[in-house]
Amino acid sequence: MVAELIKNKQDLYDTDYNLWVLETVKKLEKRDLDSLDWDNLIEEVLDLSRRDKRKLESLLMRLIEHLLILKYWDLERERNRGHWQGEIINFRKQIKRILKDSPSLKPYLQDVFEECYQNGRDIAYQHSLLTLDTFPVAPIASIEQILDENWLP
Repeated sequence: MVAELIKNKQDLYDTDYNLWVLETVKKLEKRDLDSLDWDNLIEEVLDLSRRDKRKLESLLMRLIEHLLILKYWDLERERNRGHWQGEIINFRKQIKRILKDSPSLKPYLQDVFEECYQNGRDIAYQHSLLTLDTFPVAPIASIEQILDENWLP
């Protein structure tokens, strides 16, 4: 059955992704370029960049969320400060690690900063159950400050 799946590259990609990856790696190691499933391989390589971008956006939104609730959720600040600051540190370190591996993504964070801020603001609103107007529409800091490990609002 595996041999039958391997014969049809498109079917293998659609029916057993893991096996497709393993077979593609074998072909690459053998430099068997003629039998590669180029269309899906190209799509997968491009998706690696998209995954890093989505991960950065998600981390930035969560970072902004926690910075906002740390600054504006007065009622819960003392009880949750340590947890929120721990999350802030965690998100910053994860972002830093991705940017260390792919420094060319740093300008991308600037490009999506405003959208991530608005999404983080909405998440903070939902998380805290405070009114949305508690959280400023304009970002509370620059992207550089947001990412600065020594900065807290």
